[in-house]
Amino acid sequence: MKALDDAARSELAAMARSIVDANRYLTLSSADASGLPWISPVYFAPAGHRRYLWASSPGSRHSRNIAARPEVAIVVYDSTVAVGRGQAVYAAATAGPVPDDELEDAARVYSARLAAEAYEFGVDDLRAPASLRLYEARVVQHSVLIRGGDPEYGSELDRREPVDLGR
Repeated sequence: MKALDDAARSELAAMARSIVDANRYLTLSSADASGLPWISPVYFAPAGHRRYLWASSPGSRHSRNIAARPEVAIVVYDSTVAVGRGQAVYAAATAGPVPDDELEDAARVYSARLAAEAYEFGVDDLRAPASLRLYEARVVQHSVLIRGGDPEYGSELDRREPVDLGR
């Protein structure tokens, strides 16, 4: 395995930030109280690189799972690239509804990304009795996959490499 120097880590972090910034969907992995896993694609907006926002029904399976067990795993990737060219950002996070005192700012961030889709959510669209809530995932660790055969960073086996995306 090739050791990564600061320049390589910086390059991998920049690549990871660009993936998060360029993609509109993340894959959210949650589990219910008994540990049964569930995966859901959700349209998201990054609020920096350590907080991801999405709107969802509190009754959806992933929302119910988060209520029971807030620890989630996330992957953001571009599914349109050719085979062997894929890159992804993985994240371990804690998720839940956005607190009421942060809802106005978070709704503004989420709606700013939706503006490209000609849609906007106001605070009243995201709190009871409305059918949707704004959720957040607060990332505790990011990583990227380095393929075993990668000519620059590779080794014999694929491995996950932690990266710091900053705030």
